[in-house]
This record gives sequence, C-alpha cells and structure tokens, in this order.
Amino acid sequence: MAEKTNDRVVIIPASLTVRELAQLLGVSPIDVIKELMNNGIMAHINQQIDFDTAAIVAAEMGFEPQEETPPEVEEAEAERPATLWERLYAEEDPSKLRPRPPVVTILGHVDHGKTSLLDAIRQTNVVASEAGGITQHIGAYQVQHQGRTITFLDTPGHEAFTAMRARGAQTTDIAVLVVAADDGVMPQTIEAINHARAARVPIIVALNKIDKPNAQPDRVKQQLSELGLTPDDWGGNTICVPVSAKKRIGLEDLLEAILLVADEQNIRANPDRPAVGTILEGHLDRTRGPSATVLVQNGTLRVGDAIVAGTVYGRVRRMLDDNGRPVKEAPPSMPVLVLGLSDVPVAGDTFEVVKDERTARAIAEKRKEEQRTRAATPATLTLDDLSARIREGKVKELNLILKADVQGSIEPILTSLEKLGSEEVRINVIHAAPGNVTESDVNLAIASKAIIIGFQVTVDPAARRLAESEGVDIRLYEVIYKLIDEMELALKGLLEPAYVEKTIGKAEVRATFDIPKVGRVAGCYILEGVARRNARARVFRGDEQIYDGHVASLKRFAKDVREVRTGFECGVGLEDFHDIEVGDIIEFYVMEREEPSA
Repeated sequence: MAEKTNDRVVIIPASLTVRELAQLLGVSPIDVIKELMNNGIMAHINQQIDFDTAAIVAAEMGFEPQEETPPEVEEAEAERPATLWERLYAEEDPSKLRPRPPVVTILGHVDHGKTSLLDAIRQTNVVASEAGGITQHIGAYQVQHQGRTITFLDTPGHEAFTAMRARGAQTTDIAVLVVAADDGVMPQTIEAINHARAARVPIIVALNKIDKPNAQPDRVKQQLSELGLTPDDWGGNTICVPVSAKKRIGLEDLLEAILLVADEQNIRANPDRPAVGTILEGHLDRTRGPSATVLVQNGTLRVGDAIVAGTVYGRVRRMLDDNGRPVKEAPPSMPVLVLGLSDVPVAGDTFEVVKDERTARAIAEKRKEEQRTRAATPATLTLDDLSARIREGKVKELNLILKADVQGSIEPILTSLEKLGSEEVRINVIHAAPGNVTESDVNLAIASKAIIIGFQVTVDPAARRLAESEGVDIRLYEVIYKLIDEMELALKGLLEPAYVEKTIGKAEVRATFDIPKVGRVAGCYILEGVARRNARARVFRGDEQIYDGHVASLKRFAKDVREVRTGFECGVGLEDFHDIEVGDIIEFYVMEREEPSA
C-alpha cells in the first residue's frame, strides 16, 4: 500500500486510483484531476493511473515521488512451485505432519507399455486370494514395497492428466515416463515430458521392453538427454530404470526409485484433521446409485463423514478400497470408492469434509446458485492481460504453447523467442510441436496459464469450443515477424487491448427499495434492449450522468437472473452506488474486445 515517509517524500505503488493518490498526498481529488488535465490527461476520481503519471502529479505538487518496491516475500511466492499438496498443507502445524505415500501417474507414448507396466506392478503386489479383486476398477490403486505404500493413478495418458490440472486438481507427486527401448522417443513422449514439467513434478524414466532383441537403451538415453532428461548413470539427475512389463524385469527397482524420489520430495500430510482431496472419477450405478473414486490428500476420510464436492454433497455411507473390500477410514494418499452422494461429481473437483450433511447441502446449493447466476469468467489470461500485468511488474514469466505447420518452422521461432526474454520477464515455451491446435493443447494452456500461438496452422473445432468456453487466448500467424513483434510488445507491456463499447439496453427507474445489508435497489422497466447481470451501467438524471460502474445484482420476483428483456420489470442493484431515484435512466453497456488480426 502507498505511504508517506515524510512531508516531501511519497512512496507510490505501480498503479492506484485518482482518489487514492489524493488521499496519499493529503489534497482534494479535484486538485489532482486539475493537475492531470494540465498535463493533458482526462481522468475521473476512480480511474486507475500508473506510477509515472502519479509521479508527475506528485512532483508538480511539490512532493518527491518514489516507486513502491514489492515485498520480497511476494516475489518468492511467485517463484515457488504451486503444487496442490503444498497449498493444502501450508497452514498445517508442522509438528502434526506425517509422511504419506507418494501418488504416481504413468505417462508416455500410446504403444510403449503404460497399461502393461501398471498391470505388472499391481499383479506382483497382490496374492492369489485377492486376484479376483483386480477387476474392481476404481481408477487408482495402492501397492506395497518394503513395508511402504505407493499410490498409482490409472489415467489414460497425459491428456487426462492435464485435463485434471485444468480443473485445478493436481493429484500427482511423481510422474513415471514409459519409453520403449526398441522404439525410442516419440512425439507423444515429448508431449508427456512437457505436460509433466508444466505440472512441476519430478520425472522417473521407465525404459520398457529391454527384453526385446532390437532394444537400444543407449540410443534412447541419448534422445532423453537431448530433451533435458539426462540419465543418472550418464551423470544427470533423471533416474532411468530398465524394465520389462512382459517379463517382470526391473519392477522392484522402479518401486525403489519411486520411494527414493518421494523421500527427496518430503511428501507429508496431517492425518488428524477432516479430509480434503480430489474426485478422480464419477460413477452412476443402477444398484449403488451415484458414487465417486476419491483421492484423500490431507486428513482422514471416515464412514459417516458429510462431504461436499462442487455442487454435489452427501454422507459417506460406504467406502471400498481398490480390491473392493469395505474400509472404515481412508488416510492421506489412499484412493477409495465412496457411496452415498446426491449426484455424480465432476472429475477434478475438490472434496472436503464438513461438520454435517445440512452444511454440505447448503454449500452445494449455494454453488449451484452461483453457477446459474454468475457470468462465465475466463480461466486463463489473454495476451493483452498478461501485457498489462507485465507493465505493472506483476508477471515475471510468459508461458507459451507453440504449434507450427512443420518441425522446420519451430526452431527459428524458438530461437527468436529466446532472444526476447530478459531478466525482468522470461519466455517459457512449455510445449512446441508441429500440427494443428488440439484439445490437449488447450487443456495444457488452461492448467499452465499459457497463451497458444500457432504458425500457419488451424484450430480443431473441439479445441476452439473449449478455448472459447474457458477463455484461452489462441493467436494465429502467417508471417513469423508478426508473431515475434507481437510477443515483443507483450513482454514490454506495450500491447494494448482494443475494446469497443456496445450499448445493449436502457431502463427507467420507477421505484426504489432500501434493503438491509444490501442498500438501495432500483425497480426498473426495460425500455429497450436488454439488462444483463454482467454488464456495466450508467445512470442519467436528466442530461447529467451521475454514475458509471458495474451492475451488482439483477432480479425478477426475488430470483437472480442473468438478463431481462424489453417490456419486463426487474430489480437492479448497482455496485457502490445507492443514490438512485425514481425517474433516473439506466443505460446498460458492455466492452467487447476486437479480435486480433493474424
């Protein structure tokens, strides 16, 4: 926050409103506005201005402006890997944290033996009497090695792995990359590596099919080294374990490597608290009803607990482990099938235990109402947004996903992009590959807060639909220099979004109502167009404009609605404005961004 250190020196943040600057200088906002006008800047009292502009005003008024330095702790926070389990345990008492089993996901190319390796590991760890339990598929299971437990997630591949992350779920502690020794690194292998790196999880390489006569492990290690995964026996930091799922060779060594990396990661949780975790899969069974596979990530889940996950709630009526056996409680890192839910939850949603079922139902109903009434908000930043944040010093890294027509186009683009980086902001290309923009690319962008740039490619229809619904910015180019120029402008914070104002409706205030804890609400009649919940509004009293801000609420007959059309009545609440009177005219408008040209 801005502050005065003495009568002359004033510390000013990177951005603030005209009102805040006036308070900081101890003068009237009118004086600040006049000074801005003297310098050719028209601004109203709530308008944001940057440090340079504020410094000019302060200097003109006899102050010595200095820019506020962001606290070091915030910078460290921005650089810290934000894995979900770190956030889950950040507020826990360190004395209550205990080691928990690592959660492992198997990634790799489609034909390199991911499923075979998972099956081999599991069958090695169950006795004959439990063999029938193998058919109890719940999407995850646990194995034992040297008296310790490891949890494996049975995901179809890196697309599903990243789709979970795109919903805010990060369930994996360690990624095992399966590469066939007879085939080597393939395009999907590179994709899997990039997805794991974007998730900031350590990678262990399982060099599969070493029993085959045409296996070339050294050639594969060379390929991995070129991708930054230098094997430990070559002096690198990546553990590379030769295995054969078919012959069951090296499985013990792989489990040992997983536990070794887990010890280095210091994976812990607090088992003595109410459970919180992630929905892995939702199920609907004719006899059991709605159920879900959940992964407990902190605390202990018990039969009888009331839980809520997204808009679904319930009481844990029964829990089954990965072998189909009933269990009474599930400690951290344990996957279980939970029965007793009100509906089928969405994979990737966080679940938590609350004090009773009534509370769970209330939370779920509130979330449903919010989903119905709130406007969709973009899950990721656009290049324009990032440029503005770079200008304010709030972003230190620009994440990009690059898709090009051919492999030969990728190298010159990457080389040019690398030259644009600086000490203040660096470019991080988390994935680069030839081909059109796919749904997997969009999911990776959502999970990594990245911008997708395409060179002489198109966007798959499914990918475009997902990008539009989630707010992912896809930029397509036909000429390399235009691509580089726009990225350079973004990094310098000079890329300004172009917005066009569009009036969508007009309403007349015919009554006002003072509601406790809410303020004054206007009873309106829509004269033309439409009133929308997520729009902006101007209020006119005669010819004078007295307000310009956001619509805070829109109701019909006490029910929240998204929009009201011509000829209907409604209640309108305005954000931070309660001086509305009968006869006032409310004009509703939206700011639409112009599409960037290729």
